[in-house]
Amino acid sequence: MERKKPFITASERVGKLPPYLFAELDRRRSAARKKGVDLIDFGIGDPDLPTPKPVVETARGAVAVPEYHRYPQSRGSDFFKEAAFRWLSREFEIPSLDSLEVGALIGAKEGLAHLPSVFCNPGDVVLTPNPGYPVYRASAILADATPVDVSLTRENGFLPDLGVLDESVLRSAKVVFLNYPNNPTGAVMGRQAMREIVEFVRRKDVLLVSDNSYSHIRFDGEKPTSFLEVPGAEDVCLELHSFSKTFNMTGWRVGFIVGGAKLVRTFMGVKENLDSGVFTAVQKAAETAIDLGPEHLDSLLATYRSRRDTLLEGLLKLGWDVCDTPGTFYLWAALPRGTSSMHFASRLISTAGIVVTPGNGFGSNGESYVRFALTVPEDRILKALGRLEQKEISSMWKKSSHRKRS
Repeated sequence: MERKKPFITASERVGKLPPYLFAELDRRRSAARKKGVDLIDFGIGDPDLPTPKPVVETARGAVAVPEYHRYPQSRGSDFFKEAAFRWLSREFEIPSLDSLEVGALIGAKEGLAHLPSVFCNPGDVVLTPNPGYPVYRASAILADATPVDVSLTRENGFLPDLGVLDESVLRSAKVVFLNYPNNPTGAVMGRQAMREIVEFVRRKDVLLVSDNSYSHIRFDGEKPTSFLEVPGAEDVCLELHSFSKTFNMTGWRVGFIVGGAKLVRTFMGVKENLDSGVFTAVQKAAETAIDLGPEHLDSLLATYRSRRDTLLEGLLKLGWDVCDTPGTFYLWAALPRGTSSMHFASRLISTAGIVVTPGNGFGSNGESYVRFALTVPEDRILKALGRLEQKEISSMWKKSSHRKRS
């Protein structure tokens, strides 16, 4: 008897996800490596610096603790949540911590991905920055919500203007994602702008989701900021903090969410149905990270500052149009008008062995931009600049530079 061939397809919502725009770039990168090309990879925002030794040593000891081998407390161990509150109290100017609650995350990305599913009904609007971290838009689609762009442009300093959105959109909006210091543009937001946004979302009954993953990586001399520093923000704001960039812990998958107690409890109550929490030994390592002295952050920033200065100055000397924004460990560079960011990034691999991230992967407003991650040692940055200075690369850049961005 002939068996019926099964016909199993993904859900309609999966079909709405944007295509993987980096597939061709990955193919070229793999092909170049197979040919033995010495690739200098500015493409991935994954710190090349090791996790601090005290954190690793804590983890070694914690892994051997039998009680940590069992299911963790799904909302986070008490010691982890207490450490998170120490961090918030020490690093930010939040008026009242008593009204806040904290929950452990399997990395900030996991938290971001689940938020629209918790707070949106099918068809609700989720406001997503363009350009922005692709997870914001994907999480809205997977929640059967409708993502609507919040345009970030160089002319407005890559800051959002929610007031220009159509009133019908705002009536349907349930969540807005914001991320400052900003990936991919490096923009930062001042406290006055934060106050205005909190007041706006309060008037419109919209939940503000603040992705504060790059909170401490800024080069303007200003202190890290949080939307929760605005009085009353806890009623309308959930903020996510990550250990990945601040403590070089991308592979450890740990972070936390903080906001008003009701909002956090609602979110964590859903998470309890989806996962079993963060491995307790990893939470113990994260506690040690929080309690590191200021020397760690000082050293981290000094390293990134030196790399940033070297790359920024080198690109400017070569005639590149780089956005001199002071946040994150990325540089956001504008290409000549009409230049495809994917085509440019692909050509850069084949002609110079240099990998950058094409801006259109972050949304339509990212077209004709590329992103450099400062996760490359300084000697490699200098080597990359030498390659970019080669005649072939220079002519590739100048060919259409007669119409440079303003």
